[in-house]
Amino acid sequence: MAHKETMQPSLFKEAAIQIGAGGFAGFVEASIMHPMDLIKTRFQLQVKISQHDTVYYTGIGDCMKKMYKNEGLAAFWKGILPPVIMETPKRAVKFFSYEQYKKVLSNKTSKQMVHYYAGLLTGITEGILVNPFEVVKVQMQSNRKRISDMPSTFAVTRQIISQHGLGLNGLNKGLSATIMRNGVFNAFYFGIYNSIVPKLQKQTDSISDFFIKFFAGFASGTLASCMNIPFDVAKSRIQGPQGDIVYKGTLQTIYIVYHREGFKALYKGLLPKVLRLGPGGAIMLIVYEKMKVYLTMHFGD
Repeated sequence: MAHKETMQPSLFKEAAIQIGAGGFAGFVEASIMHPMDLIKTRFQLQVKISQHDTVYYTGIGDCMKKMYKNEGLAAFWKGILPPVIMETPKRAVKFFSYEQYKKVLSNKTSKQMVHYYAGLLTGITEGILVNPFEVVKVQMQSNRKRISDMPSTFAVTRQIISQHGLGLNGLNKGLSATIMRNGVFNAFYFGIYNSIVPKLQKQTDSISDFFIKFFAGFASGTLASCMNIPFDVAKSRIQGPQGDIVYKGTLQTIYIVYHREGFKALYKGLLPKVLRLGPGGAIMLIVYEKMKVYLTMHFGD
């Protein structure tokens, strides 16, 4: 009994350190990379009517130029409040869940695959938690008005709840797409990162640990983005403004996009997504690891 009591504070501190480091990493990453997330969403929502349309974007530069001209500089941070509110608990849950799933699975699967499976379960957990914030964020990011003319985050949230409720047609719209997107991303993100880092550390003595981890984080974030983007496109279509076509189920939406717009449409927004989650993935893992070391030194046993 005495042994159990001595172990409990240590386990509590470990969990608190993982949550604190993950939350801080999420806040830093979201604040820096949000404009690219917004641009990605704009590309995923647009359906080509005319290349001469003033609200049709032909590339990242064109999108930034038109947004700045039509909506102002502050437009690049549209919908920033939901991610900032969301990212701290989201990343706290992400890294804490990952560490716990890794422990549970460590004796049940191979050393290499444990990171993929733990990442998949982490993504599912994360997706359930963040989906309401994603619905609000996409609604705000799709609004092309100037910031001064837009409803607030809380007004948008109230409107969604009053019109559609909290369920799968309201604040949890697109839940399956978010779960699939986050599950696939985290499986490859953690799996690839933890496959690359040990190999690079063994083979390179001259390159600093920081650059090894930044490269591994960038590579894992980029490759994971390429793997999950069809689900991300489906999520944006389901959660965004509905036009003549009603998007509901994830696979139904993927089929409609493919059938009407072609295979390339399933990869809309890939470049801004990579430009966000490549460096963003590197930033997040490095900040998490540094903060985890810092918190362990100051608050650990």
